[in-house]
Amino acid sequence: MLRVLTGAIEARDPYTRGHSARVTALAEAVARQLGWSDERLASLRVGGPLHDIGKLAVSDEVLRKEGRLDDGELAQIREHPKIGARILLRMAALREAIPYVLYHHERWDGQGYPSGKAGEEIPLEARVLAVADAFDAMTSDRPYRRALTREQALAEIERCAGTHSDHRIAQVFLELFTESEVATAVSA
Repeated sequence: MLRVLTGAIEARDPYTRGHSARVTALAEAVARQLGWSDERLASLRVGGPLHDIGKLAVSDEVLRKEGRLDDGELAQIREHPKIGARILLRMAALREAIPYVLYHHERWDGQGYPSGKAGEEIPLEARVLAVADAFDAMTSDRPYRRALTREQALAEIERCAGTHSDHRIAQVFLELFTESEVATAVSA
């Protein structure tokens, strides 16, 4: 079921093909460094691939739009975490993924969405996933912009630590990039 749902997500938006797998691998490398248990890692392997499931309800015009989104389109995109959580609430076997899905766009400074949670109010699962998601989004071509280089994206992760992301998680992510673990995870 997980593969079917992930395939459906990626079929909607060709620019994100492989995104869920890359994000999950990056997040797992960080989680391992943080000493997560096997049970918690297993939950990540469910939540990571499903983090964008709510995009199934976003129109193709918005998902594939070149250029800036207007306020209405942006509002539609910002609903995807809530929609995804509602989808998962109906599937008992996937409910463990809800923190990843619902909160992966929250920001450490409280300026994220959908609920404006800040700091440690944001579940750790979502904070770990958010850094991996941001990095992969920045290093992937999108209809509205070209990909950043690996170095540019890492500099952005560092610059935004403590505002967009948990500074501790961002630091672990950056440290891992100096090791082969993350590089291997990305190419897997």
